[in-house]
Amino acid sequence: MIHIRVKLFATLRKYAPGQGAAGAAFDLDLPDSSTLRDVTKLLRMPEEEVRICFVNGTIQEVGFVLQERDEVGIFPPIGGG
Repeated sequence: MIHIRVKLFATLRKYAPGQGAAGAAFDLDLPDSSTLRDVTKLLRMPEEEVRICFVNGTIQEVGFVLQERDEVGIFPPIGGG
């Protein structure tokens, strides 16, 4: 088992578990060798809503294998003009 910290941004905040403050980071326990994709599936986030994932401040692909105490940030596509 590994323990990670996750923060969801913008429209993805609605997928955060529990009743924490909006935008607050939360902890997750996952099986060893879990990936960023496993995190998004666990949180029931549609793939098309996930645009950029950071692990410890570095952009990573969804197949990235997580390690104990990693800090994950997940962003949706950003629109604007």
